[in-house]
Amino acid sequence: MKRAFPSLPLCLLTFLLLSQQCTGIRWLVLSQATQHINKTQHCKTLPGLVSSQAQLCRSNLELMQTIIQAAREVKKVCQKTFADMRWNCSSIDALKFLPDLERGTRESAFVYALSAAAISHTIARACTSGDLRLCSCGPIPGEIPEPGYRWGGCADNLHYGLLMGSKFSDAPMKMKKKSGSNANKLMHLHNSEVGRQALRDALVMKCKCHGVSGSCSIRTCWRGLQDLKDIAMDLKTKYLSATKVVHRPMGTRKQLVPKDIDIRPVRENELVYLQSSPDYCTKNDKLGSFGTQDRQCNKTSSGSDSCDLMCCGRGHNPYSERVVERCHCKYHWCCYVTCKKCERTVEKYVCK
Repeated sequence: MKRAFPSLPLCLLTFLLLSQQCTGIRWLVLSQATQHINKTQHCKTLPGLVSSQAQLCRSNLELMQTIIQAAREVKKVCQKTFADMRWNCSSIDALKFLPDLERGTRESAFVYALSAAAISHTIARACTSGDLRLCSCGPIPGEIPEPGYRWGGCADNLHYGLLMGSKFSDAPMKMKKKSGSNANKLMHLHNSEVGRQALRDALVMKCKCHGVSGSCSIRTCWRGLQDLKDIAMDLKTKYLSATKVVHRPMGTRKQLVPKDIDIRPVRENELVYLQSSPDYCTKNDKLGSFGTQDRQCNKTSSGSDSCDLMCCGRGHNPYSERVVERCHCKYHWCCYVTCKKCERTVEKYVCK
């Protein structure tokens, strides 16, 4: 049988399949899929899936291409969202550092939240676009719209996205097998739900105008999800203000409570973490840190991408780069624009 992932090195497959630690986001390795998953036999060859995820694959085969797309979106959006910070989602790109995302850090909190949001987001939109036969457009809202507005179009099917997305992404944390820390499982489940709540909050009214000469006398509206990049920015804000928690008895069972302010329960909309993060300044394989050597920095910035912060005080080296840009653009009636191409030299900086 031809393997679905022939490009994955054997050592990586071995790590993914034999690791005894509960790894709820191991399914992100599906971002490297190279073959269309259209046979139930393929579910056996997919790395990173626990038994219940493999069962979901077999019973909802057409869903797998959407889940693969979600894994790719997580990687792309996460790396773009954190491109200006020391930790730039490198743990997702280099799966040998996956344990870094299981240590219970705030980076782990963000990735679990984004992954949960992304898989439900991708499924919900796949229903709308007709890529999934098992679902269709979302329901028409029950409330009566304002005068000049009417419900129509095809709403994103958030209900189905949340239903199937949570079944798949939460499966590893709900396994009865005693593997991994119970505190970590509670943390991952909580942060995944924070991601899904951010998705619910991103369901907004979208409208299209109708009328003579663009008068917009009537608007046809539907419920649509914001782009995943916008949801990721919301989660990044929660990441920056995440709460450190401890696992301690509360009543008859252990729960996660804020470490420094344990007089209140954990809020439903806040990301939580168990362990402090490394500074990600230097390379450390055990911690999953690539370091920031040779990372590009912004000499004029005062934010996290500044050469001072990005380079951790080690200094930076300048280099020159020639860039080609559109220039001397002219508008021609009617209706197009022509531009010339200009070259210029820009100075950039990388960390020592």
